[in-house]
Amino acid sequence: MKRKIYQKLLEWKSLDHGTSAVLINGARRVGKSYIAEEFAKREYRNYLLIDFSKAKDDLRVTDTFRTYLSQPKEFFRRLSVIYNMTFYERDTLFIFDEVQKFPRAREAIKTLVADGHYDFIETGSLVSINENVKDILIPSEEIDIDMYPMDFEEFLWAKGNETLMPMIRECFEKRIPMGPVHRVAMDALREYLIVGGMPQVINRYLETNDFKAADREKRKILALYRKGIKEHAGALAERVEALYDFIPSQLQQHEKKVVLADLEPEARMREYQDPLFWLKDARVVNVAYNATEPNVGLGLSLDHSTIKCYFGDTGLLISHSFDENDLMAEDIHKRLLFDDIALNKGMLTENLVAQMLTAAGRKLYFFSRSDSKDRKNRMEIDFLIAKSKLARKNNIHAIEVKSGKNTTHRSLDKFSAKYLDWLDTPYLLWDRDLLIKDGILHLPLYMAPLL
Repeated sequence: MKRKIYQKLLEWKSLDHGTSAVLINGARRVGKSYIAEEFAKREYRNYLLIDFSKAKDDLRVTDTFRTYLSQPKEFFRRLSVIYNMTFYERDTLFIFDEVQKFPRAREAIKTLVADGHYDFIETGSLVSINENVKDILIPSEEIDIDMYPMDFEEFLWAKGNETLMPMIRECFEKRIPMGPVHRVAMDALREYLIVGGMPQVINRYLETNDFKAADREKRKILALYRKGIKEHAGALAERVEALYDFIPSQLQQHEKKVVLADLEPEARMREYQDPLFWLKDARVVNVAYNATEPNVGLGLSLDHSTIKCYFGDTGLLISHSFDENDLMAEDIHKRLLFDDIALNKGMLTENLVAQMLTAAGRKLYFFSRSDSKDRKNRMEIDFLIAKSKLARKNNIHAIEVKSGKNTTHRSLDKFSAKYLDWLDTPYLLWDRDLLIKDGILHLPLYMAPLL
């Protein structure tokens, strides 16, 4: 499947010329190993993929790393013999797959890159948790590239559609409606919302054209995530799993904020910071933080006690939310597809926007202010993003997400009036076509990745 990260890997190869290694970091099953191997096949004379989920138990490999790393020539000679492979200078790629399973290999990157004869890509998940970085020196020669579930445009590519997104992009840039094509784009977006962006799920859906078959693949991934929590979260496992199961119910609330008291009486954020970090590092969730001042440097004014926690993939969220065996029947999927179901679509829509913004490289911020004495000071803004080119003022865009017939925007109006000099054009994302009204740019949801 065509992935945008491939272009980033091409740029790394052509610009760095072996002076750095790439670490592809992402959730399990987002396609890290696949894209690394596809890149190796197309761009190098040969490659060696070492899967450390298996090789960590192969003493021939692990002893080579432990004993001969200080002698690069002997190190590579032994790997050549072990794997019966010839290595070509500057034309062989080594892939250290699931590198978190053998942290010593990650630390070795410094020495291997300095040797200068070959290129290196690492893939991993949970690469930052304590058990995977304990007692190793993280190499400065390592370039991190985050990999996410397939975005909307990649989903369209997988379906063989390479014309829709360019039109969406053109209409966004020119600020003109999509017209009759709007319905086509919305139908495709609803399909993407249901299926999600996990490659094996998309592949299964395209093979069968069956939402139930796709749902079975999603449940395999969810079971894998739950197994990973139990195996790798250690003493945090109970709270990590509780938070993991808590997300759908919290997203159904009007304000979507994490209220830990609903999870555990008298719970405090400090008690859940490590479990939250675990899920975030595993790329299972996308976390949004409350920025108390909508000005340049949103990350400088955070209220860390007020957060939102979105699922990393909306398709997985749907299967995770409806976990009763018979509930996710094909009829449910079809009703979602045709926007004909009594369901809190707000949680799915906002989660989808968070997913699309994250995949586009945006950090997630929102604005929340409560005031029991003065209703005028109560405001909830779903997302805040900074302009790509900063000016002396008007650097922040406020985004409100709408999922149903209610298109009022009182919070957006109050927010815009209060922070007039700080804000640029506000955006309202909805399921209708592009419209400029009351100083607000109303955008169809499928344009969220372009913000």
